[in-house]
Amino acid sequence: MANPINETYWNQRWLDAQTGWDIGQASPPICAFADQWTEKDAPLLIPGCGNAHEAAYLLKTGFTNITLVDISAHLVEQLRETFQPHKDTRIRILHEDFFTHQGAYKLILEQTFFCAIDPALRPDYVRQMHHLLLAGGTLAGVLFNRSFEGGPPFGGNMAEYKPLFEKWFDLKTLAPCYNSIPARQNNEVFLICRKKTNSQTA
Repeated sequence: MANPINETYWNQRWLDAQTGWDIGQASPPICAFADQWTEKDAPLLIPGCGNAHEAAYLLKTGFTNITLVDISAHLVEQLRETFQPHKDTRIRILHEDFFTHQGAYKLILEQTFFCAIDPALRPDYVRQMHHLLLAGGTLAGVLFNRSFEGGPPFGGNMAEYKPLFEKWFDLKTLAPCYNSIPARQNNEVFLICRKKTNSQTA
């Protein structure tokens, strides 16, 4: 199988329109979370952003400091045409590898990126999330609560996720989504966790 974080692999998926993870709209659980977030000008990151339906929703609801990161140059070009035809300063779109990205964010939103990376990289994912968040920053989003044959996507369950995230974060919520789209009912969990400021992990 091709390396699932390889740029060539993901470029080809977009060129071939093999984007079954894309639900065609912003994720309802993420929208519900964003509606409760009051710091609309806080720096916010969406890694592995895909078509960035969530970013479109955030812009419509008043967010002003959004960063999108994706490894696919083909996708990033499309996103810039969609979101920045008039040089919108509320959003920046970067062609980068999440694992080498540098930044400082108050909020990071997760939607289908975690399931796109090889499970062997999940400890690195959590460590990088911790690194990118400001003190007291929040990581929130949707994870699959089911298994898949092969991958990507790669699945998992709450019992696997809990110790993974607890090493670096204070878990606030890890529970089944009540507002998933019909096709994903009972197959998603919502995660809200806050960066540990006194973590002794390395």
